[in-house]
Amino acid sequence: MRRYGPAVLLALVGAAILRVSLFSELYLRYVQAGLRPYLVVSGVTLVLLGVTVAVVTTGVDDEHEHGDDGAHAGHSHGPAGPRVAWFLTLPALALLLFPPPALGSYSAEREAARRATQGVGTFPALPSGSPLDLTLGEFGSRAVYDSGRSLKGRTLRLTGFVTRGGDGTWYVTRLLVSCCAADASAAKAEVRGAQAPPVDTWVTVTGTWQPEGDLGSDAAWPPVIDATSVRRVPQPDNPYEKR
Repeated sequence: MRRYGPAVLLALVGAAILRVSLFSELYLRYVQAGLRPYLVVSGVTLVLLGVTVAVVTTGVDDEHEHGDDGAHAGHSHGPAGPRVAWFLTLPALALLLFPPPALGSYSAEREAARRATQGVGTFPALPSGSPLDLTLGEFGSRAVYDSGRSLKGRTLRLTGFVTRGGDGTWYVTRLLVSCCAADASAAKAEVRGAQAPPVDTWVTVTGTWQPEGDLGSDAAWPPVIDATSVRRVPQPDNPYEKR
């Protein structure tokens, strides 16, 4: 049975990749939507390789058991590898059964100081509508760098997960990615006027922008929203914003 270890490992890894990319939206926790076809192809390839290795191994075993003189028929062969090698299948099995969650408050706190390099200037006009749905990335850019103050007087709606500051403040936060979760950085807004839900809870915050500090300065970051309502919401299929 140990001869089939590599085949089982390949098949499990391939099945895990297919589970998160072909049969669910879980892949969005790790990579951008455009990479889905590559994940599917990789998963199918690994499963086929696992099947191929299993078939080849079976054929080799049959040849050994049916030699020309039959001398070895019925004999058990020596170990094909250490038993501990089977433990290599455990991570793949865990990924198949229990895919890890999306990045959350811990990752956001580590990346809180990173912001896109951007100069102060004017931004395109915002669409009409009230409340106006904005991403955390767009809200932060306009709040910190928009010389036209396009957010002033608008009722805004932001969706993200809850993080806490060391001084008792709390934030609605979203992680921004360019390619995959490995390059994630945080965009957040300080929420005032409402009690903080538990950390990592997903919420939609409705309110108005409260200017702080000079444009482009450290005092303007993170931007502030005065909340009129905070509503708990399910985590979206794609928990990240595109940078």
